Amino acid sequence: MADTLTLTLEGGDVVIKLRPDLAPGHVERITTLANEGFYDGVVFHRVIPGFMAQGGDPTGTGMGGSKLPDLKAEFSREPHIRGVCSMARAQNPNSANSQFFICFDDATFLDGQYTVWGEVTEGMEHIDALPKGEPPREPGKIVKATAA
Repeated sequence: MADTLTLTLEGGDVVIKLRPDLAPGHVERITTLANEGFYDGVVFHRVIPGFMAQGGDPTGTGMGGSKLPDLKAEFSREPHIRGVCSMARAQNPNSANSQFFICFDDATFLDGQYTVWGEVTEGMEHIDALPKGEPPREPGKIVKATAA
């Protein structure tokens, strides 16, 4: 299994340490989609200052996902703090698919309700620099996602 996911953004690379110890199914999904090129060209459609940047929807609307089945929740005690990567989902806890978010700041009210699958180790400044909005007028995008 891959150790890292690199998101190449227009501003530079964001390196994410994958956490299969917390969420093996989610790490496998993210790496599979990255290796298939699913995330290439996908925008961050919801970027809320002081909270998080959300992406991973090929439609750019927040309503889309991959053709793969939704994932079973892998909740943990890992805190949602700056740089933590977690899966977005609908109200059903087992509805995560391809969308994810990266925390700008502590969001511990999400703990135990969303699946943490990684942590930014380099390039957080490029996440901080993403255009803000729901959706941003000119959203930032993932140029390429690579799992290694």
